[in-house]
Amino acid sequence: METFKMRIGADWCEAASGEWISTENPYTGEEWARIPRGGEADADAAVEAAHQAGQGEWKTLTATQRGRLLYQFARLIREKGQRLADLEVTDIGRRRKEALGVVDHLASYYEYYAGLADKIEGSVTPFDKPGFLHYTVHEPMGVVVCIVPWNGPLLLASMKIAPALAAGCTVVVKPSEFASASIIHLAELAEEAGFPPGVFNVVTGYGKEIGDTLTSHPLVRKVAFTGGHVGGRAVAQSAAQGFKHITLELGGKSPNIVFEDADQDEALAGVSMAIFNTSGQACLAGSRLLVQRSIADSFVEKLADHMRKAKLGDPTDLDTDIGPIATRPQFDSVLNHLRIAKKEGATAVLGGDRDRLTGGEDGLFVEPTIFTNVTSDMRIAREEVFGPVLVVIPFDTDEEAVQIANDTSFGLAAGLWTSSLERALEIPRQLQAGTVWVNTYRTVSVMAPFGGFKDSGIGRENGRAAVEDYLETKSIVIRPSTSTV
Repeated sequence: METFKMRIGADWCEAASGEWISTENPYTGEEWARIPRGGEADADAAVEAAHQAGQGEWKTLTATQRGRLLYQFARLIREKGQRLADLEVTDIGRRRKEALGVVDHLASYYEYYAGLADKIEGSVTPFDKPGFLHYTVHEPMGVVVCIVPWNGPLLLASMKIAPALAAGCTVVVKPSEFASASIIHLAELAEEAGFPPGVFNVVTGYGKEIGDTLTSHPLVRKVAFTGGHVGGRAVAQSAAQGFKHITLELGGKSPNIVFEDADQDEALAGVSMAIFNTSGQACLAGSRLLVQRSIADSFVEKLADHMRKAKLGDPTDLDTDIGPIATRPQFDSVLNHLRIAKKEGATAVLGGDRDRLTGGEDGLFVEPTIFTNVTSDMRIAREEVFGPVLVVIPFDTDEEAVQIANDTSFGLAAGLWTSSLERALEIPRQLQAGTVWVNTYRTVSVMAPFGGFKDSGIGRENGRAAVEDYLETKSIVIRPSTSTV
């Protein structure tokens, strides 16, 4: 059993209660580590440490100096990323080849925002009253709470941490109790990079026990949350009591639309990757396949044949295509969705159950599943399953495709596959989604804003504008002295 501690201020510490939480390896089913079961006192201490750091040495650094620290941080991530990747493989069953790619992508986040740190500029603006000087400055909000889910802790945390630190804020990171190890190691690298104590804090434990303390704390000025829409609603309600700024990146039920004129081989690869990578455990997963009726049967048959060749197994094996479900509660939830879908009349043309061969009776594996005979009113078509489960809905016309795609409470992402330039230009404008990919899927970049419409959240992460979401704008008006020297 490995033991991990929280980072609060200058200290690596246990929970004030002395209690621990055991964490399970989803591939072996064995407990492999323990993390502190933090409580209200720990959450309060972390926020206080972040506040004090923001008033101390961190505040005295120039923006250029902050950028240099971020560059140093990125360098350490690249040099020591193997440990970060190994922790995500063990903690959440992420495939090793994917985890290594995530770490490389991770470093690019800190490099990008390191470069932006000293590009934050105010402006001198016109003023409608003569004899006055008016200009604006942008100042860090202060303490930011970053709440991160279990399905991609490193990347989802860094989408918040990097712009917040570039802006001059301090952070308290609350990772999922199922996936805290990699975030704790990330904090170790931040310490090694030279960030002053209290700038990067990590408090671990159950969300129900410390979440409200963090989101309602009077010293917290912003909450950045990634998770389900139910949790997002609770965070918004708690933060609203103190008029805190929020960014909410929530769930999705994203459509992947294949037209009859698409390159079917490219579409096939894109559709399978969009849902079955990460075992479907991604908010942007393309979990609804909308395929033009004229090619629907043949396309689905090819897709099912393709996925029958997928290798389920050990996430440390570079040949593995699909790993386990990351947590036992999520595994049970996916199986429940499969039962509901069958009861409602959906037909599983592929999979439809747990995989008992991989990992044995205790392995958290679900067969790659494709459901047909699905209508948009079924729960399997409306609820976020967060597993390797794809539903197929045919359409006839462009208008019908758009109508089905938008017939959801979510609006995080969408994809479409077509050789028509007219469609490629027109249909993305009609889709209610924060990101639309054409002839590709899951092509993400630190430079491209990411976030959702409707129940998929509030605000955007990534890109230059993300830094601005961690800043307050201040107007300064000066009336020059009229006295003579």
